[in-house]
Amino acid sequence: MKSLDAKLAQFRTQPGSRSFIIADAKDADMAFGVRAPGPRGYLSSRGERPAKFSPEVWSRDEFGYRNLPEFLDIIREVVSQGLVDIMLMSAYVSEQLTIKEGLFRSSHVTPAARANDTTDVWAVRHGCYTKEPAQTFRSASIDQIQCGRVECDRGGAEFPGANLGLYSVTFVNELAQDRETLRAFKEFREEAERKAFRYFLEVFDPNVSSGVPAEKLGEFINDTILRTLAGVPEAGRPVFLKIAYHGARAMEELAQYDPNLVVGILGGSAGTTYDAFRLIHDAQKHGARVALFGRKINNAEHQLGFIEMLRLVTDGRVSPEEAVRAYHGILQSKGIKPNRPLEQDLVLTDQSMSYGGEAARRVVEVRNNPLAGVATSRAGAVGGAQQASGSGAARNHTEKLAAVGGVERWPVLGDGKPDFGHMTSAQRLAYDADRLTRRYG
Repeated sequence: MKSLDAKLAQFRTQPGSRSFIIADAKDADMAFGVRAPGPRGYLSSRGERPAKFSPEVWSRDEFGYRNLPEFLDIIREVVSQGLVDIMLMSAYVSEQLTIKEGLFRSSHVTPAARANDTTDVWAVRHGCYTKEPAQTFRSASIDQIQCGRVECDRGGAEFPGANLGLYSVTFVNELAQDRETLRAFKEFREEAERKAFRYFLEVFDPNVSSGVPAEKLGEFINDTILRTLAGVPEAGRPVFLKIAYHGARAMEELAQYDPNLVVGILGGSAGTTYDAFRLIHDAQKHGARVALFGRKINNAEHQLGFIEMLRLVTDGRVSPEEAVRAYHGILQSKGIKPNRPLEQDLVLTDQSMSYGGEAARRVVEVRNNPLAGVATSRAGAVGGAQQASGSGAARNHTEKLAAVGGVERWPVLGDGKPDFGHMTSAQRLAYDADRLTRRYG
């Protein structure tokens, strides 16, 4: 079973589960063109792929962007790592890796393809499309995503391609414009239902002036989502949502409305490393169950290490601050120069907080939030264990400390496995840094 399906089932049966879905959004070629594969500072272990450049024009390093073969190598490496649940790609890239190569056949990672490309993602150099109200458009059909052709043979139960897609809508608070957006969405989901194609729904913030104050944008998006889906029966509803994070209040308002509605966040621009780790931490704390990070992963100095830190944060193993420090430890061990010094990378930038126009988080009382309850009980257990670390009870559970380089670093059980229940914050950080260094160093 794919991990996506297992976690979706767990959400239904175990409301307090800490399970979290992480998607790597590698569909930027539907938006950015040459820049889509990202900067060449990070390549897969396979290294550089051949490229043709005239030396009198520029060098390969001077050009700065990966080519598509290098981009595909990174996708293969991330899928092999196995820490993400979904790999989102363009229809063309999905065809190469899913249909022709069979990359996902023996993987628990679910392939997905962008099912439409509205004009607000046409972010080509020197273009002005993103400044106009988003217009509906679909490059790939559902059949082409599922089997690579205009019409699929529907005699069998499965297709060689992806059977999960991202459909995006952008509401701009203008009647005729938004009505046309809804009309196109209706046509898509009816076709998807007929062809047994699953999708998740991305609801962008208005890409032009909408008349909605920034501090009210979360309310506008929440109401628009719920109003849109109220007329959609279960067979045609999205698997989950993908929206901008507008702060704790907006997230909890939406997440608590319907237990069957799985809410996810989008990553937005790259920002600092702390931006990414704090965003996924805060969103999960207040009800999100999914995160789809594109540029935040693709622009990372070391994508595998960055993804591992995202997973450790959502698992509750490290705090966002600890994750930033451990990530920099990975970079140091591999001799990779970070984009920013550690001190700067631990800063929460204004850019990342612009989702809801909030310069600082508001602290609110959380009631009947199963995730908050899990976090609270875990914190109490860990805190109690730390207080008892010098007591007889602690010694009964912790037989010894793991030695790294002859130095005792963290507690382990009698069988040699790490004793997470009795680790201090510093010991957990040391354990994860050592494990990641051994894996990637």
